[in-house]
Amino acid sequence: MEDEKSFTDLCGGRLALQRRYYSPYCREFCLSCPRLSLRSLTAVTCAVWLVAYGLFSLFENSMILSAAIFITLLGLLGYLHFVKIDQETLLIIGSLGIQMTSYYASGKESTTFIEMGKVKDIVINEAIYMDPVEPHRISQVVPVFQSAKPRLDCLIEVYRSCQEILAHQKATPTSP
Repeated sequence: MEDEKSFTDLCGGRLALQRRYYSPYCREFCLSCPRLSLRSLTAVTCAVWLVAYGLFSLFENSMILSAAIFITLLGLLGYLHFVKIDQETLLIIGSLGIQMTSYYASGKESTTFIEMGKVKDIVINEAIYMDPVEPHRISQVVPVFQSAKPRLDCLIEVYRSCQEILAHQKATPTSP
């Protein structure tokens, strides 16, 4: 079963959350961010080139214009390959673990896997439910959806679904 809902991020941008239910104990959440805006790309490029042209007219050195083009291209490639994330995916399999994948605009993928035995709980934020978090019990916190920054309504939906799987996992005894 698959469905899609629209949400907003912290800045008001549109996010799309695709939920895939493979089984009662395996779910995938894909959070898609907006693509790179041609308007912002054009604005940054024009700003860099206008500054370069101003410096060129002051110093009359054509190397400034060449450097501006080179810096713009390298900056864009670096942004697309290391910064701009188009989609973030959270796959939770009750008997196996949690896999988080980030898909960059350049096509690069970054995947993190956490074994279910190492997962103690899934927490959104202690202020939401006002439950105190005991720092000495937390060995490592792994944030999800770092790039998309979805609002609370989206996070609660993902949280509840993950808690269902974790509750079943804790209720099912594991054999040695």
